[in-house]
Amino acid sequence: MAQPDNQSKRFFESLSGAGKSIAVLTSGGDAQGMNAAVRAVVRMGIYVGAKVYFIREGYQGMVDGGEENIKEASWESVSSMLQMGGTVIGSARCKEFRSHEGRLKAAHNLVQRGITNLCVIGGDGSLTGANLFREEWSGLLEELVQQGGEWGCSFSKCCLGFYFVCKHMILSNAIFSLAHLSFSHQRTFVLEVMGRHCGYLALVSALACGADWVLIPEMPPEDGWEEKMCQKLSANRAGMKRLNIIIVAEGAIDCNNKPITTDHVKDLVVRCLGFDTRVTILGHVQRGGTPSAFDRILASRMGVEAVIALLETTANTPACVVSLCGNQAVRLPLMECVQMTQEVQKAMDEKKFEEAVKLRGRSFENNLKTYKLLAHRKLESELPHSNFNIAVLNVGAPAAGMNAAVRSAVRVGISEGHKMFAVNDGFEGFYKGQIKEIKWADVGGWTGQGGSLLGTKRTLPAKHVEKIAEQMRAHNINALLVIGGFEAYLGLMELLEARGKYDEFCVPMVMVPATVSNNVPGSDLSIGADTALNAITDTCDRIKQSASGTKRRVFIIETMGGYCGYLASVGGLAAGADAAYIYEEPFDIRDLQSNVEHLTEKMKGAIQRGLVLRNENSNENYTTDFIYQLYSEEGRGVFDCRKNVLGHMQQGGAPSPFDRNFGTKISAKAMLWLTKKMNETFRQGRVFANTEDTCCLLGMRRRALVFQPVVQLKDETDFVHRIPKEQWWLKLRPLMKILAKYKTSYDVSDSGQLEHVVRNIQPKESDPSGAM
Repeated sequence: MAQPDNQSKRFFESLSGAGKSIAVLTSGGDAQGMNAAVRAVVRMGIYVGAKVYFIREGYQGMVDGGEENIKEASWESVSSMLQMGGTVIGSARCKEFRSHEGRLKAAHNLVQRGITNLCVIGGDGSLTGANLFREEWSGLLEELVQQGGEWGCSFSKCCLGFYFVCKHMILSNAIFSLAHLSFSHQRTFVLEVMGRHCGYLALVSALACGADWVLIPEMPPEDGWEEKMCQKLSANRAGMKRLNIIIVAEGAIDCNNKPITTDHVKDLVVRCLGFDTRVTILGHVQRGGTPSAFDRILASRMGVEAVIALLETTANTPACVVSLCGNQAVRLPLMECVQMTQEVQKAMDEKKFEEAVKLRGRSFENNLKTYKLLAHRKLESELPHSNFNIAVLNVGAPAAGMNAAVRSAVRVGISEGHKMFAVNDGFEGFYKGQIKEIKWADVGGWTGQGGSLLGTKRTLPAKHVEKIAEQMRAHNINALLVIGGFEAYLGLMELLEARGKYDEFCVPMVMVPATVSNNVPGSDLSIGADTALNAITDTCDRIKQSASGTKRRVFIIETMGGYCGYLASVGGLAAGADAAYIYEEPFDIRDLQSNVEHLTEKMKGAIQRGLVLRNENSNENYTTDFIYQLYSEEGRGVFDCRKNVLGHMQQGGAPSPFDRNFGTKISAKAMLWLTKKMNETFRQGRVFANTEDTCCLLGMRRRALVFQPVVQLKDETDFVHRIPKEQWWLKLRPLMKILAKYKTSYDVSDSGQLEHVVRNIQPKESDPSGAM
């Protein structure tokens, strides 16, 4: 997609909030990340000169009014909110707002304070309420005038709903804890998760933990499901699997619309199999806890986008919902979103369950397809016939989520009828012959494990291509899947170059990016980066907490990433940092001095702590020690300093739910692509692929997963510093500065385009990889 030139770029400095008043409320059930959204709306609103008001206790506070319920917010009032779960301004379900009289009271309270814009943070019910209020607004104003009021307010009637589903971290961690317990006692656990009308949480959790069975309202099981489920559990236990997990959405039903309860599932397992079975209802545990890094970044981006939308609104602008599509913030018409939700429920009521799944969106449908592909093993007689052998290996530093990607590749490959081979210790193990066939059961339980169970090395193949070619020939390898970071990218290029000398490398090859540094060209995101961000965010939270008692303290934190500043920048946004020093944005002593002065001024107010992140290779002279000593000297008498080098703790730990699911889905898509390419290039009894488009990197580009020939990525790569020449996340850096109260410029050229809800009801695609 072409980037706008400087003349067509729009900057938010041209937007003014002067004379506008924005009210923000959180409604319905609480969710992690709500506070981050509130913080972003308040600070961005104040930054542009608007007045911002809290409406406490959701729509109930808007109806009740009064100084306690509708109160002007200040910059300091949203400090220390990022790491808090729930919503500090309260949320309540309001029956009175459902009546016309209640909405009339709410309108009166808003107009009385001159509030011109409303930002609603919530879910389906909140969207419905906002939509109704917006439709009635003109009529409500007329009623107020008829009652004798003099209302001179021109309300811009733009209600924004943020639909956050931010419960994955708590849910998956709870399941992971139960997994360890199941390993110890050889038990079966039946878990009930939230989702009266939507099975999203149950589905993504099942995908993230490799559950044996999942029951969701959108896709009820067919008649006879009880026997099939018990057969699968029995087969897994016979295969020495000590862990059985069944996930049930609270709204799960069978094909006759009869509820399926956890107790029913437990009794079934005990009666038919005699397994020791326990029921766990997670309940409101899913709503609590600290928000993940992803939820904080998502909430901050959407909060800022909401304020920009409110500043750009006119009397003719339709109410809209701010959402995220792929990696892009988008605006969708509120009425279309409400209508889509209603259509999903209607399809379910009419037992049109396949249509309901499609109406949930492409992401939901893909999650369901991927889960079915990986969780349910076909019988040998049902597998397609294939004589192809595929090798999978990890290359470079370990990254959380690699094992989930390998598991996905192995099981999809076997489902496609291929024979799968695992290569230990990367290219080094490849030329040494550390290759063995890997079966379906061999990768059981891999999803939640960190590191690389295959083993990984940074060794490049160029010096060993002859021996690697021998191993390819010996094992009749027809395709390669390489999972790794920048070394994997370089290695694939070297294998591509070796095609001219060795026919063994004339096979389809694809790379899946997996590195905490997120520095692979051709992909906005890499497996492992989200887990590393969570490690950074958690550490920063603890460090900031330690400063709450001592006051007047600034922490200097060094992050990994090589020359790529992704972890420092995005981690800084998630942790609420005051500054983040990176290689991509050069800085000098004047910038350091300016940051010290900013922190000195900050210490005079109510927020008496500071957090500064530094990428490990941001500058060879301005080291972490240098910055620490400079801050200590220049801040003497005002604040003191501490430093912390996070090191390899950013690479360790169990993968986050995001990395598990991302690794699972991207690897599955890569395997389907390899299958397609092997079939296309099979001739005269062998696979022969020597074109550029048969050696690709599969990466996330803006809104889609895209296969890109590695040759075409050369021009996008800074090989000296091992980073892409252009990086999307640099556009997020101004957000961190704005929310830290720095004067800066922010490009909003990508904002402002109102899109439409796409109904994903299409005929089946002939290309199986397109379904992923």
